Amino acid sequence: MLAQTPPMGWNTWNTFGPDINETLLSEVIDLFVHDGLRDAGYTYVVIDDLWSAPERVNGRLTWDTAKFPHGIKALSDYAHSKGLKFGIYSCAGTYTCGNQPGSYGYEEIDAQTFAEWGVDFLKYDFCYVPPGVNGPMLYRRMGQALRATGRPILFNICEWGRHKPWKWGTQAGGHMWRTTGDIADSWESILKIGFQEQAELAPYAGPGHWNDPDMLVVGMYGKGNVAQGGCTEAEYRSHFSLWCLLAAPLMIGCDVRKMSPSTRAILLNHELIAVNQDELGCQGYRVGQVDYAYEIAETWAKPLADGSIAVGLFNLGTRQPRLISVPWESLGLHPQRACHVRNLWTGEDLGGFTASFSIPVDSHDVVIIRISPIS
Repeated sequence: MLAQTPPMGWNTWNTFGPDINETLLSEVIDLFVHDGLRDAGYTYVVIDDLWSAPERVNGRLTWDTAKFPHGIKALSDYAHSKGLKFGIYSCAGTYTCGNQPGSYGYEEIDAQTFAEWGVDFLKYDFCYVPPGVNGPMLYRRMGQALRATGRPILFNICEWGRHKPWKWGTQAGGHMWRTTGDIADSWESILKIGFQEQAELAPYAGPGHWNDPDMLVVGMYGKGNVAQGGCTEAEYRSHFSLWCLLAAPLMIGCDVRKMSPSTRAILLNHELIAVNQDELGCQGYRVGQVDYAYEIAETWAKPLADGSIAVGLFNLGTRQPRLISVPWESLGLHPQRACHVRNLWTGEDLGGFTASFSIPVDSHDVVIIRISPIS
């Protein structure tokens, strides 16, 4: 079955928007192998909007030959030859968000075309849907068309949470669904999309079906198609930490060919990735929130398959470091239970604790710990 753990990969949109071509994609594919992204679990390389020709040919979608002179299948084959999977974009409406041909009324032929090209992942958007047409029905229609091809294609429902797809996405054949509007490269966007809008959605996620709070903006630094001033290193750490606790798909959005050492360290933190990819498949949830005169600190927890618990201690305030605590009882642990605590950002074993754990956390930063009951 597809997406037994949250999908991981890279998407062109955040940084490149319409400025995509086969040279860029080939370079990214090569870098995924050379820099260890593939081996860390990032396996999907996805072309977003504006890859296609402006008109269908004999009823079929085709590619922009100026951008992809050798065609989409050749690019897909190249990704597969490197041990990666290949993704593409379409839209449930008559046009894509970038005014290219959409799949409305062409679901079966487009699904078959994608299967023939060796596509492994379809991001399916929601622009230009005719008035009065039932949105969830359009996703069920494409989901059925994808299944009918016989090719396993991961179906990414991207209707921005408008019709609460977490309630019907699995029945539509979806493996992940956007729960919000588009993310921006700003702390305000991360606060809204991540901390405010995901807290009630944990019951709807699990193996094969994941809530998607949109792509990662780690490493964009205010550049690219979704830039809005950029984030600090601490804010990027908090962003990546929360997405890992949320069991969210980890789709990189920065230019991976130009990653800084700090960006690489965040995206390749194997202990955080292990939390995200944990086979139990639980989405993390908020277990504590403290208001220090409008300066908020939050704790989030994610149960793991081996009986340990990943906990994020987030200082969302702007003014100063805060001592943030997590009591065992908030995690379902007996206060007298001895537990080992490990810091997953520093890789430091912090020792044994009972009842609670506390640590100072800098402004907009996070400490992620793994709490393991001692037998």
